[in-house]
Formats: sequence, C-alpha cells, structure tokens
Amino acid sequence: MLDTRQVINSGNPEGSSEMNKIKFSKIVALLPFFIALGTIPSTVFAHDPGFVHNASGTFTGNGVGGCLHTMRWTPDMGECGQPVPEESTIDSDGDGVPDDKDRCPATPQGIAVDENGCGIDSDGDGVADYEDNCPGTPRGSRVDTRGCELVTRINVPGVYFDFDRANLKDAARVILDDAATQINDNASKVKSVDVTGHTDSTGPEAYNQALSERRANSVKSYLEGKGVSNISARGEGEANPVEDNNTREGRAKNRRVEIQVNM
Repeated sequence: MLDTRQVINSGNPEGSSEMNKIKFSKIVALLPFFIALGTIPSTVFAHDPGFVHNASGTFTGNGVGGCLHTMRWTPDMGECGQPVPEESTIDSDGDGVPDDKDRCPATPQGIAVDENGCGIDSDGDGVADYEDNCPGTPRGSRVDTRGCELVTRINVPGVYFDFDRANLKDAARVILDDAATQINDNASKVKSVDVTGHTDSTGPEAYNQALSERRANSVKSYLEGKGVSNISARGEGEANPVEDNNTREGRAKNRRVEIQVNM
C-alpha cells in the first residue's frame, strides 16, 4: 500500500501549511475509495526519484507555484526537477579562472591573466603582454597583430642644399640613411616614394627648375643605393617656397628636397 505520508510540498518541506494539511487529509480520505476501484491517481506516484507527476507526465503543482515531491526528495534535486547548477571548477588552461568564466581559453601555462582569464595587457593596445612585440605603445595607437604601431606615413625631415648645388651634404646623408631604414622596414606596406626638389628665387626661373630636378635626382639615387625602390623624382623650381626669399635664412630653407612615402 502507498505510504501517503511521503507526499509533501516542495515549497514547504515540512508540510506545515494549512493548504498542505487540507490536501493531505483529502488524499488520506479518498485513498480507500481509489484502492477499492483498483486505481490510484497518478499525482501521487513518483515517476522520478523524489518527484510527483500528473497524468500528462509533468510535475504536479500545489496551486501556489510549488511542485509536489516525496520524502525521497533531496536539496540537490532542485526546484521542480531542475537541479541546482554547480559552479564550474574546471580550469582547462590552469590560469586560475574556471572555464565557464574564462574569456580567453587555452592561455599558455605560466602567463599572468586578468579576472577574465585573458593575458595582462599593460599598454592597453589589445595585444596581451606575452604576445606583444612592441610593449609600451602609446595609448590610442593603432597596432598590428604583433602589438606594434601601424605605420601610416613616414616623416622625413627636409634635405637642404648649399647655394647653386645639388650634391648631398653630410647632414643630408644622415637623414636619408634613417629614411631608407624606415622605408625598407615597411617595404611590404610602401606603395611609392615621391621625391620633390626645390630652390630659392635667386637666378632665372628656368635655371632653378633644372637645379631642382638635379637635387631631386641626387636624393633618388642615394635612396636607391640604400635599397629603396619605386621612387619618382621631380622638380618644382622656385614655385613653392616655405620661407621668405628676401632673407638669407629663408632662402636656405627653400633650397630643399621633400620626400613623401605613400603607404
């Protein structure tokens, strides 16, 4: 015979509420009748350990949101047959952050990580320190997958010439050596190199045009000797001064070659 004392309410494990007492008394009162008929309502059968189902196979409620269960119910079974989820303690990559909270799984062993399980990124460039080939990148800089700042242009200081000369001075060679190194280091990104020669306004315009072209070609030849390719050279004569041609200092600044690296 079914032990009706086993049926209690999950919302009130001790069965102390008035509603439970009423339901319990009804089951006890009607039990002989159902036994005589040779049937017992399915609501009092525990199809799963500790839980009671109705005829449709769903958990039986008590009318106030709880589920009926038997004395075989234990807390680990949860509410209405939904087990209480256990917090994951699995840490596959051994970084101290459980897998269910780890946003960067498979972090190499021994790498310092943040609370999300991702490698520490000291310069905030989006590349973890252990993968960053260029630590200390300025904040806000665009970087490549190595954590190195993306080069969008190469700045080359002005290359200056003596009056009526197209030969390179020692100071100009130092500048061009550095420019060649930068260009060659970014060769895969460099599309072209434009070299433009200029003069001051002293002398005939046609003469200055030719002089500016010689200056541009002098720089082009030097860079090509350093391994730089795809260089175009042209002269603009005296047409585009950057300083006042009426002063000695201004004219010295206008005797120049400008270099633009297109990437």
